[in-house]
Amino acid sequence: MKSIAIVLACAAIALFAVGAQAQMDRPVQTFKTSAGPVKITPVYHAAVEIEAGGKVIIIDPAKPAVFTGLPQADLVLITDIHGDHMDPDLLKSVSKAGTEIIAPPAVVTTVTTAMPISNGESKKWGAWTIEAVPMYNLTRGPAAGKFFHDKGRGNGYVLTYGGTRFYFSGDTEGIPEMRALKNIDVAFVCMNLPYTMTPDEAADAVKAFHPKVVIPYHYRGQDTTVFQKDLAGTGIEVRLLEFYPKA
Repeated sequence: MKSIAIVLACAAIALFAVGAQAQMDRPVQTFKTSAGPVKITPVYHAAVEIEAGGKVIIIDPAKPAVFTGLPQADLVLITDIHGDHMDPDLLKSVSKAGTEIIAPPAVVTTVTTAMPISNGESKKWGAWTIEAVPMYNLTRGPAAGKFFHDKGRGNGYVLTYGGTRFYFSGDTEGIPEMRALKNIDVAFVCMNLPYTMTPDEAADAVKAFHPKVVIPYHYRGQDTTVFQKDLAGTGIEVRLLEFYPKA
C-alpha cells in the first residue's frame, strides 16, 4: 500500500509539473490601452483568457483546453454550439460564484444560465463594451446547400477596453461583415479546413479591414506561415502563437 501511495504522489507531482510548465510556456500577449494593460493568454484552439482591470474573460473554453494555473472567469463568452466552442463541463470548471456567461441564443438553449446576445447587438460589461458580430460560411458545408455555420447562429466578438478594439472572429469565412470592420487594433482570425478558411483566404479578408496586429487562432492543421507571408509588406503585424501545445 505504501508503494502505491508513493507512485500516486509522484504521478500527482508530475502532472502538476506538466501543468506548470505548460502555463510558463504560454506566450502571453500584453497590449496597452488608455484604461491600463490587457493581457491575452492563448490556451488552446479557440480558447483564450483575457485579463484587464482585475477581471478575467474567457472565450470558448472547450476540451482539451487546459486552464491549469489560470484564474477562473468573471465572464465567459461563447461563440457557437459546436463542441470545440461550447463545452458545458469545462465551462463549470472555469467558472466561480458570480461568473457571467454571454452567448448566442442558439447556445443559450443548452447553456441556460447564459445571457443571449445576437449579431448586431452590444452590451456593456464593466469597463468593456462587447459587440456581437456575424460569423458564418459563404461556401463551405457538409453537403450541397448546407453550411457548417449558418448566418446568424454564432457570434464573433469585438471587445473594446480603454479605446482599444479586439476582434475574435469565431468560425467564419471572409464574410462582408468582417471585411467592413473598422478601427480594429488586435484581431484573432480563424483558418482551418474544411470548416472556415485557408490561410490565403484569411489573409485576403484581413487586408480588407487592416488591423494593427493579427494573430491566427483556431488554425489546426494549417500552415500559418503562409498567412504571415501573404501579409508581408502590408503594415499589419502578424504574431504566430502556439495554440496547440504538445504538453
